[in-house]
Amino acid sequence: MARQDFSFFHQLRVRWSEVDMQAIVFNGNYLNYFDVAFTEYWRATTLPDVIAQAETGLEMFARKASVEYHAPARFDDVLDIGVRCAQIGRSSMRFVLEIYQGDQQLVSGEMTYVYADSRERKSMPVPEAWRERLIAMEKNSTVQS
Repeated sequence: MARQDFSFFHQLRVRWSEVDMQAIVFNGNYLNYFDVAFTEYWRATTLPDVIAQAETGLEMFARKASVEYHAPARFDDVLDIGVRCAQIGRSSMRFVLEIYQGDQQLVSGEMTYVYADSRERKSMPVPEAWRERLIAMEKNSTVQS
């Protein structure tokens, strides 16, 4: 992927508590950054948030996350976190995330969520309205189905 492939970015500044003894962002914090950016992406979709999903009993569950480190971020760096829906299956959605400082890509990763009945812990088909909205969010409608 390239920076220009993302329609959505969330910006955040690295806090002191997020760096380790090497004076770089501790590796585990990048998943937190992904989660924050994904939450803001989801808010921008205007689809049901986690509270509304919980009330219906049909929710998205994290199934898989991966992170690849290319270069470190440091205290007080301003980061741009790109989020895009790359694929929608029958019951799962795969999101690609990349973290940049300026034009330099620091981190890349993926997160896969499964849409499921939370009471029965059984996957359910992604609602068609969700598919349509996620595809509309992306540049050039490049979401794989």
